[in-house]
Amino acid sequence: MAAAEPPGAGALPQLAESLLCQLQENFEALTEKITLRMEEMGERIDDLEKHVADLMTEAGIENTDEESRH
Repeated sequence: MAAAEPPGAGALPQLAESLLCQLQENFEALTEKITLRMEEMGERIDDLEKHVADLMTEAGIENTDEESRH
């Protein structure tokens, strides 16, 4: 005699699939947000480095860090 499935057990795989799809969508959206923020922060750091270099040039200070990179 085979064991009977509990009521609603047939919907469990569909529910799990739906949940996994929602998690995937949320993960992709979060990944996109994080990537965008990282790109924005990179641009801000680049701007900050340029402004610091400009201020150092105005002050007549050599940028020894910049020279050591070349």
